[in-house]
Amino acid sequence: MMFQGKTAIVTGAARGIGQAISLDLAAKGAELVICDIKSEWLSETAAALQQIGCSVQCRELDVTSMEAAQSIFNDIAEKTGRIDILINNAGITRDTLLMRMSEEDWDAVLSVNLKGTFNCTKAVSRTMMKQRSGAIVNIASIIGIMGNAGQANYAASKGGVIAFTKSVAKELASRNIRVNAVAPGFITSKMTDALSEEVRERMLDVIPLGRFGNPQDVANAVSFLASDHASYITGEVINISGGMVM
Repeated sequence: MMFQGKTAIVTGAARGIGQAISLDLAAKGAELVICDIKSEWLSETAAALQQIGCSVQCRELDVTSMEAAQSIFNDIAEKTGRIDILINNAGITRDTLLMRMSEEDWDAVLSVNLKGTFNCTKAVSRTMMKQRSGAIVNIASIIGIMGNAGQANYAASKGGVIAFTKSVAKELASRNIRVNAVAPGFITSKMTDALSEEVRERMLDVIPLGRFGNPQDVANAVSFLASDHASYITGEVINISGGMVM
């Protein structure tokens, strides 16, 4: 129960990696505030958290709005007395080749993935600075390190998250606030399940461990970075890619 008595906020918590992170933090004792763009999307995660006896709040949050993030996070801090952990997981993709990419596709991905991380981190920083403690974990991607055809917007946003993580880690370290990131590779999802066997084999060929990751693999790393076990780690990016990126 390494997070007993701690309050954790997870954005993009309705499904997939965000849901797995929420459940893992709760299983280790955290009180959860789960956020997503539509509150009704959170019902499945909330039910699973309640089933394991976790105290949970559901908040509808558009991470692209600084005003919304600040208002919600201030309210959480007022009601709980503290915010110990922030997981910036909310993200979207709008994949297409550069020549076909619209300005709207570019702006939407950068706004959610990068600006959203900025908004939520800034919104929580004052509370964490006052209490002189906190852990922030940003969900980046190996695509932000290696790039990928058809994902110029996504790669730029996640590369930005990595650079943002390192800069903010340096700013907040003096207040005992650690800021790290994880960069998942190919993680099983409804999207990967729908791929043809041929495509799946091609993807597996570039993964030394020979398998896709799963959301729990990401959650394990996030919980470690958010915990006191990582008390001397800040500004780092951990690749969770089965060796695809070394």
